[in-house]
Amino acid sequence: MKVGTIQLAYAGELEAMRRQCVSKITEAKARGAELIILQELHESHYFCQNENVENFDLAGDFEEKISFWSSVAKEYGVVLVTSLFEKRTAGLYHNSAVVFEKDGSVAGKYRKMHIPDDPGFYEKFYFTPGDLGFEPIATSVGKLGVLVCWDQWYPEAARLMALKGAQILIYPTAIGWFDADTEDEKQRQLDAWISVQRGHAVANTLPVVAVNRVGFEKDDSHVMDGIRFWGHSFIVGTQGEFLYQADTESTVAVTEIDMLQCEQNRRIWPFFRDRRVDAYHDISNIFID
Repeated sequence: MKVGTIQLAYAGELEAMRRQCVSKITEAKARGAELIILQELHESHYFCQNENVENFDLAGDFEEKISFWSSVAKEYGVVLVTSLFEKRTAGLYHNSAVVFEKDGSVAGKYRKMHIPDDPGFYEKFYFTPGDLGFEPIATSVGKLGVLVCWDQWYPEAARLMALKGAQILIYPTAIGWFDADTEDEKQRQLDAWISVQRGHAVANTLPVVAVNRVGFEKDDSHVMDGIRFWGHSFIVGTQGEFLYQADTESTVAVTEIDMLQCEQNRRIWPFFRDRRVDAYHDISNIFID
């Protein structure tokens, strides 16, 4: 499978972001990509740096969003993973990944389940936790275990996708650091982000694709300076080996994943065979005294 990953900086407004995305999709398709993945909330800036009711307008017309990205997937004949701000009804919004098939049809949707609420990442103000569960999305290139950003820190999410037959784990992402952090702290954060996802790949014997945004985005409330999104989008194989890793610049890459090798590694490392499901009952507790 040839996977296109598109890592971008915010271009200033919706139409500019769409043009930039489509331009990179064109490039990825020309290089043979069958599956193309965009970063988290790729139509806008990362508006969750502060709590502002006007930002709900960015959800816009969800059906128009679906129509636009459907036409892109169909025009280029690719399976396309998008990350959209979904208005479900008045006062109810989701951070949703919508997957389009090569013919433009909607293959499936995932609503972000784990919602952070930290300085500069006030997502609980905007997003209702997902209600679609952890369900792989069947496409012509395989069953995609699509999760979103904060979900990437939770091994339970990755494992449930794997148990339900996902053949690849995909994480559209918006993560960065603050310039005031020390260089050592920045490196620790980046290393932790990469390490936990490599662990999901190894523990589930699945390739993992993480696509992050880049560039500095100011906090328009002026409470904080802003976030510098660190990029470093990457793909790892089933033993955590790097197949691709970006730097901190806008870029498009096409990476080939040997899906047959993924199957072979599951035969060699039979983690699922040796699970002690009879002893895991407490895992669903929030805490064990």
